[in-house]
Amino acid sequence: MFEAASKVLPPVDYVSMIRSLYADRRSMLLGAFGSAVAAVVAALESESPILAVVAAVFVLVGSIRYLDMRAFDKITLADEDVETAQYWEMRATIGAAAIALLYGTWCMISFWIVDDAFAELTAACVSVSVLVGPAQRNFAIDRLMTTQVLLIAGPLVAGLLLVGNIYYALLTLLLLPFFISLRTIAGNSRKILLRAVHGRIEAAALANQLDAALDTLEHGLLMLDRFGVIEVVNSRALDAFGRSNPDAWLGQPFAKLCGELVQSGHMSSEALDQLNALIDAGSTGKMLLISASNNYYEVTVSSRDNKVVLLLENISDRVAAEERINYMARYDALTELPNRGYFAEQVAEALVERASDPQGHAALFVIDVDDFKHINDTMGHMTGDRLLVAMGKRLRETLGQHAICARLGGDEFVAFYPYLTGPDEARDNANRLLGAMASGFDIPGRHITVSISVGAVAANEHPSDLEELMIKADLALYEAKSAGKGQVVFFHDRMDTEYQQRQQLKADLRKAIDEGELSLVYQPLINPRENRIVGCEALARWTHPTLGPISPADFIPIAEETGMISDLTRYVLNLATHDCMTWPKNIMVAVNISARDFRSRQVETMVMDALSKSGLPPSRLEIEVTETTVIDEQEAAEATLHTLQAMGIGIALDDFGTGYSSLSYLRSMPFTKLKIDRSFVADIETDSHALRLLANVAQLGQDLALKITVEGVETEGQLALITEKTNVDLVQGFLYGRPLSNEALTILLSAHNPAPPLAQPLRIAAK
Repeated sequence: MFEAASKVLPPVDYVSMIRSLYADRRSMLLGAFGSAVAAVVAALESESPILAVVAAVFVLVGSIRYLDMRAFDKITLADEDVETAQYWEMRATIGAAAIALLYGTWCMISFWIVDDAFAELTAACVSVSVLVGPAQRNFAIDRLMTTQVLLIAGPLVAGLLLVGNIYYALLTLLLLPFFISLRTIAGNSRKILLRAVHGRIEAAALANQLDAALDTLEHGLLMLDRFGVIEVVNSRALDAFGRSNPDAWLGQPFAKLCGELVQSGHMSSEALDQLNALIDAGSTGKMLLISASNNYYEVTVSSRDNKVVLLLENISDRVAAEERINYMARYDALTELPNRGYFAEQVAEALVERASDPQGHAALFVIDVDDFKHINDTMGHMTGDRLLVAMGKRLRETLGQHAICARLGGDEFVAFYPYLTGPDEARDNANRLLGAMASGFDIPGRHITVSISVGAVAANEHPSDLEELMIKADLALYEAKSAGKGQVVFFHDRMDTEYQQRQQLKADLRKAIDEGELSLVYQPLINPRENRIVGCEALARWTHPTLGPISPADFIPIAEETGMISDLTRYVLNLATHDCMTWPKNIMVAVNISARDFRSRQVETMVMDALSKSGLPPSRLEIEVTETTVIDEQEAAEATLHTLQAMGIGIALDDFGTGYSSLSYLRSMPFTKLKIDRSFVADIETDSHALRLLANVAQLGQDLALKITVEGVETEGQLALITEKTNVDLVQGFLYGRPLSNEALTILLSAHNPAPPLAQPLRIAAK
């Protein structure tokens, strides 16, 4: 029936309404005493003692309510203490009901019992006037207000009806709409109050949401009115300007804030002019603002309805990320030198500048670290990386700020001088770099000495582009590496001619391999004690259609450089195993395998294909590898050689003694033969130490259960000493003749295999 105020009003408003019920106790007390006086006057006029009693009751009830109100003043009622407020609402309702019932009773007694016109008029007027007050004052408390209306109106209407006069009864018909309208008016007032309260709540919630949005907004927000006054601002907007306390800036001119920023150095006057231009334009635009703390802000200015909104986004992380990406795109991550792409940009700019002032010489150095792979393999890639970092730093320090330095990749660096006085200065700088690098580097835990090879080009004319200089410097570097490394070689025109010839030779070699134009010759392996051939080493030969015979020392490196070596090895394996099948069954063939063959992981496949196609038993094939091959591709070589050896294929370590001669490889690799380099044989006839060294190396191989072959036997004296003083099993060399074609070898083998022991060494005629 009643709408509980505690349920329809927010706690703060409900408690406030309860406080208002107890707010004006003096007015309440005066009203009760005034009503008592009116009842006394009516009692005197009508000579009615009962009205005097009513007056006394007014004084009593008014006093009790007054004391109740004073009791309320002594309690502490929190703003949201609904439970306590409900208790005091009940007490206020009881007091209001008591006084209302007293007014109603007064009216009923005056009309029904006293029957005096003055008494009736007094009671009705005072009661109705009192009734209007609660309807307006207590409208929010529906139960209290309705109780008062009913307790006054009910007895009043009953008194009118009890008079028994038709006109009095008609008067009740006029009063009833009045009583009903009082509750309606109170209800409407209550609805207005609730709408206002709900509106205030929604407005407060919206304000709180806006505050929360402003506080949690990742961007700064600042809104100006048509006069440039700050209406809205959050802390992040002020952070961009090096200020705080947003509330203090509300209502302040934006121009004042900007003036302070320019004066304090937080904003440049140019940035302020740009910002004002965007605001004055009344449209949408963006600008970049750099704060005094080096933070980057993207300011978006938009205007609508005479309002200007500035949105400030902190893009410092994005700018830093873009700068990092740009740096990574331009610089080498390891040495922090410019990379190949950025170096090309810098040189291109320098060449354009030089075109307008072509004085002096320009110079380009291409620097390669000699044997860097060996450093990585023996000391680890981390040490290799540290060495490259140290070399990059020394490169910049040695060549100075006028040189554009970069890392091309791997162990290769490059440097460019736009202006030098001449070739001599370029040569001096290159030699100074050579010496600086040769002094070694202190890497944590060790001192590393390295050498570099430098290919250089100096030009006093205007070079067309970097590519032209790089080609020439690369040619010079190639010659420096070929000539023994650790030196500087400057480009000259002959290199270009040789380069063109070499390029043509590469194309011709490709064609020769593809079309089977290469041939094989075979160097016999001789048992010196039995004077018989036990096998042959297959050697590739190339007769160029226009240049004639090309030395293997020329075309094998080309094949290695271009990656054709695996195709060449496959060709040699196929042809050598095919030829070996035409020889006596006790004759084997040996084929050389390069490091690049192992790198391509194709050796096992190539060998098995060759054996399958030719039908040659694995025991009649021997694979020869050098120490350099084993070191450069140790992991791949070891796995492959173990597989081949398990098939029965012989594994020979070629040119032993010319490389690192590490005994660990003899233990870890599945070698079956040791081929001692010709350098051990050259002086054995004149140097007893050389003979003892050869004998000891041969004995070492014997102790490891390896067959021993000596290369480079060219004289009778060498052969006699080897046979008598060493445990060498086989010999190979020009004493027995030069390598033979398959046709000549086949004839020789037919004539001498098997052959009885000869008094003189077997002589093999060249084809």
